Amino acid sequence: MKRLFDFIVSLIALMVLSPVILITALLIRSKIGSPVVFKQQRPGLEERPFHVIKFRSMTDERDENGELLPDDVRLTSFGKVVRKLSLDELPQLLNVLKGDMSFVGPRPLLMEYLDLYNERQKKRHAVRPGITGWAQVNGRNAISWEQKFEYDVWYVENQSLWLDIKILFMTVMKVFKSEGISQDGQATMTKFKGSSTSRRS
Repeated sequence: MKRLFDFIVSLIALMVLSPVILITALLIRSKIGSPVVFKQQRPGLEERPFHVIKFRSMTDERDENGELLPDDVRLTSFGKVVRKLSLDELPQLLNVLKGDMSFVGPRPLLMEYLDLYNERQKKRHAVRPGITGWAQVNGRNAISWEQKFEYDVWYVENQSLWLDIKILFMTVMKVFKSEGISQDGQATMTKFKGSSTSRRS
């Protein structure tokens, strides 16, 4: 039922939102440069890797050693608007259509985090990752990693169609209010470095 819902709604959303997607792509090309999309390998269902697709919101500026500058330096004013309106997430509708992702589920994080999760935190990969999730509507990037993972695992243990509908509704409200976009002092939030305080199963 959930996969059928994801497929049908993502297909309809891609058709309905195609003008918005096209305009956003053209603006990114003009204000940030090419490529307009950002692809990165992330762990999906059962930790199987896939390539998540997002609109770029940062430049590729590097220092004299060829290293990328910090996120807060590369995040442009236009990029902040893209993130504030969650326009950067629109290409992930393709991930949902393909079955790599769902509309609702734990957000797909970095591959390098896999070895840092404890056994309880690993449960977040028992379902398809989502464009939005229980953690996103309960603080997004403004909460700690430990709290975010607890919300993810709670969703895995309590998932239902009605919960998904509730999360989607709450997500729309969060986008309008622009809440939890970043952690204090960060472009998004600090990297996860492992947790010694989270519960282990």
